[in-house]
Amino acid sequence: MDVVSEVLAGVRARGAVFRRTIVRPPWALRITSGAPLTLAAMLRGRAWIVPDRQEPVPVGVGDVAVVRGDVPYTVADDPRTAPALTVTRADYCPGAEGVERAPGPDRTCGTPAAEAAVLVSGAFERRGELSERLLRALPPVLVVPAGAGPSPSVAALAEEVTRDRPGQQLLLDRTLDLMLVSALRSWFDDPDARPPAWCRALDDPTVGTALRSLHEAPARPWTVADLAAEAGVSRALLARRFTALVGEPPMSYLANWRVALAADLLRETDHTVDVVARRVGYSGAFALSVAFKRLRGTRPSDHRNPEPEWRAG
Repeated sequence: MDVVSEVLAGVRARGAVFRRTIVRPPWALRITSGAPLTLAAMLRGRAWIVPDRQEPVPVGVGDVAVVRGDVPYTVADDPRTAPALTVTRADYCPGAEGVERAPGPDRTCGTPAAEAAVLVSGAFERRGELSERLLRALPPVLVVPAGAGPSPSVAALAEEVTRDRPGQQLLLDRTLDLMLVSALRSWFDDPDARPPAWCRALDDPTVGTALRSLHEAPARPWTVADLAAEAGVSRALLARRFTALVGEPPMSYLANWRVALAADLLRETDHTVDVVARRVGYSGAFALSVAFKRLRGTRPSDHRNPEPEWRAG
């Protein structure tokens, strides 16, 4: 399995929250729910996503926006429109004229109007559904253009989000997974995009070989000399080229990769910290704790038992 597939393989929504939001201009929603990751697409109208301390990002009809939730952000018809409503953990569909929750099973906020913008969204609720490696690789906002028209997954989500049929949540969850994987694959393939440096470095015959070696056997006691031998170059050449393309030396990258793997294992399994440490290449729990604290600023046990997960109202 290629490295990008490995990063995306852990994506699996379970009980994700979906909404179709209908708003009349001028409109602006302040999002402070803290959902780890949200995907949104405009079905009608145009929007801007404005993360705190970041430049506004436009979203057109059929575009898919992938938004990290670690920083509050605003979705609006214009970057200058002041938010009138706030979406919190307690209420994903805040009550106000024109933005009330529709009755029945319909996951719709707002009432239809000719001039209204229509936004469909799905939010991953639990960080454990998403690889830590993936979340750390993403920019605050990623927008994948629609191209000739909305993607089949966007059209499917827009249709299914208003239904109430057996297996509905499972179908919506899998559609959200597909949308995210498709969006990220398009991002990785776009020559004008800025995916993580290690993704671009995979195309380099020397550094790509070293990266794949680290990803395939992270627990091996690697040295720069070992990696250079795998790539068929000198240690100096590998170290220089790896640092230039990836942005950090090989051993620094390996330490971050091991801790990222450990972070996922701590959330996804019941293994002890000691077992997790040995699986990713550390001598034991103490060595992993030291690395975890240095790179993440927290202890493995605190990462495994975080604050209560976000839950929409």
